[in-house]
Amino acid sequence: MTAHSWQFTSRFRRRAFGWRSATPVKRVKEAVKEIKQVARKEPAVAAEGAVILLEKLSPALEQVDSSSGAIGSAVNKAIESLAPIIAKAEVDPKTRQRWMERLWQALQDDDIPYIELLGDHWGELCATPEIASYWADEFLPTLNTVWSRKGSGFTYFKGTSACLASLSAAARHDELLALLNQSPYKWWAYRQWGVQALVAQGKLEEAIRFAEDSRGRNEPDGQISERCEAILLSMGQHEEAYSRFALQANNKTTHLATFRALVRKYPNKSAESILNDLIASTPGDEGRWFAAAKDAGLYEMAIQVARSSPCDPRTLTRAARDFSEKQPLFACEAGLLALHWISEGYGYDITGKDVLDAYSAATKAASLADTEPDLVDASIRPMYTAHDGQFMERVLGRYVPKA
Repeated sequence: MTAHSWQFTSRFRRRAFGWRSATPVKRVKEAVKEIKQVARKEPAVAAEGAVILLEKLSPALEQVDSSSGAIGSAVNKAIESLAPIIAKAEVDPKTRQRWMERLWQALQDDDIPYIELLGDHWGELCATPEIASYWADEFLPTLNTVWSRKGSGFTYFKGTSACLASLSAAARHDELLALLNQSPYKWWAYRQWGVQALVAQGKLEEAIRFAEDSRGRNEPDGQISERCEAILLSMGQHEEAYSRFALQANNKTTHLATFRALVRKYPNKSAESILNDLIASTPGDEGRWFAAAKDAGLYEMAIQVARSSPCDPRTLTRAARDFSEKQPLFACEAGLLALHWISEGYGYDITGKDVLDAYSAATKAASLADTEPDLVDASIRPMYTAHDGQFMERVLGRYVPKA
């Protein structure tokens, strides 16, 4: 294998970083980028670089404050990027075994821990069933011993995930399921491998039951539902997948993203019916679905949900501004609702400019909608008696005098 001079190695000395996370996050991203660039032409060299970086990460980051989650997230993303590079590299079995031995040592030395996610990729890193089977046999005696000590307190083996992943990659499904039955913990991090084994054996209904039985306090219900949904979809049972798991399985970082994910995944269902189900799933928070309804062109529904519960005033103002010509009645209502929720004290760091922006958008839309000239003013005056009405009156009093 061609020797390569990596720029990142000098930056990842033991305890190279202080407690601040910004610089190490940047250095991790730079190192991954450097390895990816080499992978385009020399995949085996890049894989060697990935192993080197993974060896160096934990010692270099020893002193970094991980409480914000920034450095942990950066390392996890790095592992997700580097694992396929190592797995896909075409090298002889001896080289791959040396890589695996070095990575196992890095996992054992990972005291913080930073690279524990590597265990989930162990079967993939082995690249062949034979190597995966070898590592499963290496890990099994220790894991059997640890899991046989039921009732003797908490015990942990750093090779647990690696062992389960190796058994899966080696297609030793019955052994994997038998091993999971010995586990003193019903942790999804481990039991997901059992679901995968049952799916591989074609036992799909049993796989769903096994996944459902993994639910519990602090377990990732969204991930479990996502796996169950995927199994039902693979069986062609779209209606059952939707009714049982879809809403929880597709819960994204924003309400709009959740709605779009469901619309893409279930094209046989109307956007309106999906949105109705989502709104029903969050009683008291209907207003948070305003952007989704607007995105779907369901303007009446958008206004209804924005009236039902608090909605971000700036979101409403943007809608009023953007739709003043295309949907002036909707835009006027959105602008007035922005003012309404501001008057009720909602919105983060609301200023006089936000009030004027909403008022301007509402009046412009009203003029384009050819509504009664005094409609906006008549709707605003009652807001002066609301929670933040005095603030509203100070800003708008010169435009809309109190009657």
